[in-house]
Amino acid sequence: MRWDNLGDDDQAAGGGPAASGGRAAPALFGTGLVSRTFDTPEFRGITFHEIRARSILNRVPGTSRMAFEWTVNPYRGCSHACVYCFARKTHSYLDLDTGHDFDSQIVVKVNAPELLRRELAAPRWQGAHVAMGTNVDCYQRAEGRYQLMPGIICALRDFANPFSILTKGSLILRDLPLLEEAAAVTSVSTAVSVGFTDRELWRDVERGTPSPHKRLEVCRTLTEHGIPCSVLMAPVLPFLSDAPERLRETVRAIAEAGATSVTPLVLHLRPGAREWYFAWLAERHPGLVRRYEAMYAGGSYAPKWYQRRITRQVHEFAAEFGMGPTRRGGSRGIPQDGPPPRPAPPPEPEAEPVQLSLI
Repeated sequence: MRWDNLGDDDQAAGGGPAASGGRAAPALFGTGLVSRTFDTPEFRGITFHEIRARSILNRVPGTSRMAFEWTVNPYRGCSHACVYCFARKTHSYLDLDTGHDFDSQIVVKVNAPELLRRELAAPRWQGAHVAMGTNVDCYQRAEGRYQLMPGIICALRDFANPFSILTKGSLILRDLPLLEEAAAVTSVSTAVSVGFTDRELWRDVERGTPSPHKRLEVCRTLTEHGIPCSVLMAPVLPFLSDAPERLRETVRAIAEAGATSVTPLVLHLRPGAREWYFAWLAERHPGLVRRYEAMYAGGSYAPKWYQRRITRQVHEFAAEFGMGPTRRGGSRGIPQDGPPPRPAPPPEPEAEPVQLSLI
C-alpha cells in the first residue's frame, strides 16, 4: 500500500495525488503503522490498519456546497459495505481497491482524540462547526473496538465547540450521556441516514448496517433525550426505492420516529462507487443496467429534473405527516465563565473529498 508517499496536499478537491515536482511528497500518516486482523465474528475478514494521523481537523474544499467548513474523520474505509458509498474512491489513493478493500481494509487513526484536543487548543482556531460522519461512518463496527468517539466528543465538549454527527450506526447511543453534556455547553445536532425502509433492499445494498428501523429507533431515542436528530433520506435509488408509495412509506416511518426534519438525496455515482454499484446492478438487477447508463450518462449525478421530482414528492409527504425539510442553522456557542478557549486551524489538513456521506 502507498502510505509513505501520500502527502497532505494529495487528493485535493477530490482529485488524484498532487504533482510533487520531482520531490517525494511528505507522508500523510506518521510512523508506526500496525495492521491487525481479527477472527472474532464481528470482525471476521476485516483488517485494521492502525496509524497515527498528522492532522484530524480537515478543511472542506472551497468548491464544496456543504454548509460546514471542517470535518473530523477518525476512520477510512467502512465495514457498512454499502454498495453505493461515494467515499470508495478515497481507498484508491492508498493503492487499495474501491470495492472489497474499502469494505474490509479499515484505516484507524488511533491518535484522533488527543490530536483533536491539541488542534482545538491552538491559538488561531475560532471554534467553527465540526461535522462528523461526512466521509465514512464514525460509528461503524470498528468504533466498538477502538472507542475513538468518546474522546473526540469530550474534546469538543471541553472546548464548547459546536458539532454534528451523521451516522447509520446504532453505537452512537453508547455516547448519549456525553452528547447530553456537550449539548449543555454548545450546539450539538445529529442525523441518521435512512434512504428506504424496504428490508430486502436493505439486506442487498447495506448489508453491514443496522436495519433502517433500528436507525429510526436511534433517531427517536436521541430526540427524546433532547439531542435534535434529523433524517437524511439517502440515497433514493432510481427504479428501486423511488416509487411514490415507497417514498411515502419511508417518510411516514421517519415522521413516526420523531425526526426533526427529512432531506432526500438521490443516489450519485462518483468514480470508484460507480464501478462497484454497476457491478452489483448487473448481478442483481441486470434489466436496470441500461436505464442507469442512460440516467447517469451525464456524469455522477441524476438529471436535475429527476432530483427535483424526488425532492418535491418527499417534501409533500413530509408536509402530510407534519414535517419539513432540513433547515440550515447557525451554530450557537453557550457562554461560559471567563473567555472561551481558543482552538486553532490545524496543521495543513489531510484533504479528503467531502460530500454528505451516504453510508
